[in-house]
Amino acid sequence: MEAQLREKTQADVLVLNPPRLNPRRKWLLAAAGIVVVVAIGAAVWMERASSSKALVPLADRTSIPMVSVIVPGVQPVSTQIMVTGTIAARHDLPIGDAGAAGRIDKVYVQAGDRVRKGQILAQIDDSVLVPQVNELVASLARARAQAALSAAEYRRAVAIGPQGGLSVQNIEQTQATAAMDAANVKMVAAQLAQKRADLALTRVVTPVPGIVLTRNAEVGQVASPGGPALFTIEDGGRVELVGQVAEQDLSALKVGQSASVHLVGYPRPFPGHIWLLGATIDTQNRLGQVRITLDPNPALRPGAFAHATIMVSRAERPVVPQTAIQSDGSRTYVYIVARHDRVERRDVQVGNAIPSGVVIDRGLTGRERVVSLAGGFLQSGERVDVAGAKSAQS
Repeated sequence: MEAQLREKTQADVLVLNPPRLNPRRKWLLAAAGIVVVVAIGAAVWMERASSSKALVPLADRTSIPMVSVIVPGVQPVSTQIMVTGTIAARHDLPIGDAGAAGRIDKVYVQAGDRVRKGQILAQIDDSVLVPQVNELVASLARARAQAALSAAEYRRAVAIGPQGGLSVQNIEQTQATAAMDAANVKMVAAQLAQKRADLALTRVVTPVPGIVLTRNAEVGQVASPGGPALFTIEDGGRVELVGQVAEQDLSALKVGQSASVHLVGYPRPFPGHIWLLGATIDTQNRLGQVRITLDPNPALRPGAFAHATIMVSRAERPVVPQTAIQSDGSRTYVYIVARHDRVERRDVQVGNAIPSGVVIDRGLTGRERVVSLAGGFLQSGERVDVAGAKSAQS
């Protein structure tokens, strides 16, 4: 109990009389506090200054985009027009059954065979027509004999005459008989010619020399007039490229222009020339037809895919990267950096594509600073920062 009273008494004494600090120590504590306040203020000021300084250039950079430009200049280019299509026979001649319906007995050719004019391609059953022809041959011989006999009797009647006891009526009767027998000869001969023609039609022959493209005839098959063609002949072996070309390129083509036709798998081109230009444009795809004649060659098989290049002119034109070309659906254009680094839209007409870029046929002189990348994000009249003009020929 006494100990507790003693501790309480000491605590009360400390509260009523706190210990005094050394004056030197007091000044040190005050100086340290001032330094801390000054440091905090300097740090806050520097942070605000640096943040405000960094925000201004960022705003400038977002409002003024930086672009890459190219000065294309001009270079010699060859203007070529590309034609795509398929190889086809110049004159595709289907051959079928021109006679009566019948069963095919024999087939003499295969697809790819070269045939001469008049060569038999297939034989249709003639077992009915042959006896009919033989019968008519015999009938014609009999009719001729009868006509000769009638003519001889008429001549004798005329020679004897009325003095020999023949009346005028008898003479006229023998004359009529001779005339009827002569007419019968002509009738039987006509029937025989018709049957022989029918017999000839049982032999399917080619009317022209050429190459057999397709064979649809098989032994035992029934052929009929008006049915599917039994054979397809390439008339004279001549082939052509039937291709399509864009509407804007069709006006640059002319009959007689040379062309180089390329087939898949063949390293060398096949020479040809335009012999026909289509008179109409397809309203759906805006393409026109071009037909290029080719010299006969076993490699030029009808139905094969091919493309042709046609040289139409040589000139010096600007060439820009593909990424510089823009389109709004109706026109093609590029962006150029004009005075005061302002973007300007320039409508252009593009030509063919070459390994170094796209040829500009109209709209550029080659001395402009053309935006080469990201032109789709720009607007006409917008100010830009130019990263540095680069020449296309450097």
